[in-house]
Amino acid sequence: MVQPIAVLCFFKSFTSLPSCSIVNLEEITTGKVSPDSRNAYLSSLGSCFNSSFGISMLEGRGLSSLLGNSSSTYLHNLKIINLASPLTEVIKKNVPFKWGKEQEKAFNLIKEKLTNAPLLVLPNFAKTFEIECDASGIGIGAVLMQEGRPVAYFSEKLSGAALNYPTYDKEMYALVRALENWQHYLWPKEFVIHTDHESLKHLKGQQRLNRRHAKWVEFIETFPYVIRYKQGKENVVADALSRRYALLSILDTKLLGFEYIKDLYAPDSDFGEVFNACEKVAFGKFYRHDGFLFRENKLCVPMCSLRELFVREAHGGGLMGHFGVAKTLGILHDHFFWPHMKRDVERICEKCITCKQAKSKLKPHGLYTPLPIPSELWTDISMDFILGLPRTKRGRDSVFVVVDRFSKMAHFIACHKTNDASHIADLFFKEIVRLHGMPRTIVSDWDAKFLSYFWKTLWGKLGSKLLFSTTCHPQTDGQTEAVNRTLSSLLRAIIKKNLKTWEDCLPHVEFAYNRSIHSATNFSPFEMVYGFNPLSPLDLTSLPLSERVNLDGKKKAEFIKMIHEKARLNIERRTKQYVQQANKGRKKIVFEPGDWVWLHSRNDRFPEKRHSKLLPQGDGPFQIVERINDNAYKLDLLGEYNISATFNVSDLSLFDVGDDSRSNPFEERGNDENQQALLKDPLHVPVGPITRARSKKIKEALNGLIQDIWADSTTGHSKLGPKEDEGVINLIQATDGADHA
Repeated sequence: MVQPIAVLCFFKSFTSLPSCSIVNLEEITTGKVSPDSRNAYLSSLGSCFNSSFGISMLEGRGLSSLLGNSSSTYLHNLKIINLASPLTEVIKKNVPFKWGKEQEKAFNLIKEKLTNAPLLVLPNFAKTFEIECDASGIGIGAVLMQEGRPVAYFSEKLSGAALNYPTYDKEMYALVRALENWQHYLWPKEFVIHTDHESLKHLKGQQRLNRRHAKWVEFIETFPYVIRYKQGKENVVADALSRRYALLSILDTKLLGFEYIKDLYAPDSDFGEVFNACEKVAFGKFYRHDGFLFRENKLCVPMCSLRELFVREAHGGGLMGHFGVAKTLGILHDHFFWPHMKRDVERICEKCITCKQAKSKLKPHGLYTPLPIPSELWTDISMDFILGLPRTKRGRDSVFVVVDRFSKMAHFIACHKTNDASHIADLFFKEIVRLHGMPRTIVSDWDAKFLSYFWKTLWGKLGSKLLFSTTCHPQTDGQTEAVNRTLSSLLRAIIKKNLKTWEDCLPHVEFAYNRSIHSATNFSPFEMVYGFNPLSPLDLTSLPLSERVNLDGKKKAEFIKMIHEKARLNIERRTKQYVQQANKGRKKIVFEPGDWVWLHSRNDRFPEKRHSKLLPQGDGPFQIVERINDNAYKLDLLGEYNISATFNVSDLSLFDVGDDSRSNPFEERGNDENQQALLKDPLHVPVGPITRARSKKIKEALNGLIQDIWADSTTGHSKLGPKEDEGVINLIQATDGADHA
């Protein structure tokens, strides 16, 4: 039924529409009316809405006239019926008329839709036409434009012999098909052809043509045209039309059952409403093409396993380089769209075993945790060795360094590198215990001498507690490491030519170090221990003595206590400053026993694993067995490493294995053997490396089996045969290999 547009002038105060008011709306929107009539319609309609009116004019039949018969009016053609819902609410029966902000907003939106031109402009033969065309592997596309606004679109999927055309032929074929479709627009006047194929610029200058090119050129030369080169990035519209076919065809070829994702759009929580809204026309930036949903030329992927597949392919596919989240996300954004894509990329990239191995690095995990500040002299000490010095005439090549953690006093003792724990103990009693007594705690690294049975037993009997730093983490014993650096600097400064005389210089270096004021305590170590500084060459001149020499016993004791209290406060102040500085850029990470972590392979910790730059920089995942403190953890390490299983938190990063580590698609090693076989069959030897924890479980099962055998042998009934005997031998060999590894 033809609906006249005069019904839109529902206010009596509006001026009458001109003669063009009898034009049908369908003719206006489909382009079957002349441009002059269309422009007259829009200007008249705009004058209606721009006339002054009162809200009282909208009551009753006025507003009903605007909204009535909307199923066939311009409102329906633009799919904006839902915008009129606030207006329909106020004209219902038995509902008072109330004009608010929602009604005002809806009325203005409808006015804008009614008075603005549609997306495609009507052709104006007084202006110059422009064509943009492009071709891809399996499709071509073109757009007819005037002054940058589209007049018509054209796209076609290639088939048959056209699929085998070279790139030049496909680009020319796209131009020919566009001219065939819009020849009635283009023959009367010269037009411009924009193409992203630079060779087409020389179309008129070709001398030798094959039969296909000659046929096409003959047709093209019937038009008055000018060709201009336009890069692919600028030729967006035609480029999108051609590449859309290429994307769908490639996915349909590579993925079995790709067509079935069309059925996933309607019930999908992310795209269900948008897919239904795009049934006939585009909805915002979304539109349908061959049953698939697109958003700005990007395929919308519903909630299914294809999302994870596309992320894996963009991250570690055949020509991909296992790049990070940003670059993987950039590759996906070129072709696909779904909500929360970045979150999915981050989650999947975090599980990539290849990236963990190739890009492993130290993490800023763990806050600086200083050791407790002592309150007494020489009760809490630290010790270390300086190795690799030139051998002296007495055969010494190392220095045994002992530091008091409260007074900062240090003793430097020359020794041999080959001295065992008993010789080191003799030196300690001779040089330290003789002067300062027995310590309560001793902080040291994992040197073989400090880990020996003799050393542990000795101090266990004497009541001193041994504290060990984490392997390859010297920051735990930072006090001694700082003294080692100072000692090396002093020796280099004093020794000139004969490097083997460093042993003769040790007493002078030790005096100079203990006589100087320490930055943490603001007192010299000598003053902290004895209450005064010893005489130096400068003090031998005739100067008045300090009154400290003349102090009586009581004042002397109070003076030393005052020095100790000030030193402790200074140490606390400096420690707080260092903690604040050291924790910049670091964060507290706490793991629990049972968590799976990825281990960074340090060069000094894993020399065999890092002898080449191309070897993996990490390994794992490993399970945490024990939490020593917030910064140190013990791992269920493979026996083949033959190193301490205690690691600093900066070497560890959390690894999400999900419900089962074997389900990780990036993890290619191992098989799906029954992990409960050991529980069902105590004689079962598991496949793969025997870790220390697994060796312990096997030994427990073996001990239980031996007890059962012993109990059966006393009764004369043995349950073991030749097969069981062989299983016992295999278990013993497996556990022995783990212990010796």
